[in-house]
Amino acid sequence: MNVDWVRAHCLALPHTTEQILWGDDLVFKIGGKMYAVVVLTAPSHKVVMSFKCTPEVFAELIELPGIIPAPYSARMHWVALEREDALPRAEIKRLIRQSYDLVFAKLPKKKQAELMKPAKLAKAK
Repeated sequence: MNVDWVRAHCLALPHTTEQILWGDDLVFKIGGKMYAVVVLTAPSHKVVMSFKCTPEVFAELIELPGIIPAPYSARMHWVALEREDALPRAEIKRLIRQSYDLVFAKLPKKKQAELMKPAKLAKAK
């Protein structure tokens, strides 16, 4: 999978961090919670990426060819794309943003407030 466009999109979302987990997965997080995962290894894996959805969107997406319930996290309404072209790129970007928003909304209110504060500017000396 061409991870560059996904990485650029995710890192453009405020306060996103990235981390390599489980050896070969690039994980994008907001407030320490995952909202998207891209598999970095060869296509021997069954999926190329996964992200969280609403229950309604989850039910719709898993009916499409090339999209399955995400292994280990389907019960939390995560879907997995078996190939990069399972959906148009614009739709994947929209769904990643939705995933980001869903995860942000579930963060503790204190953490949300902390992330919403404007960055303090360093004082000039």
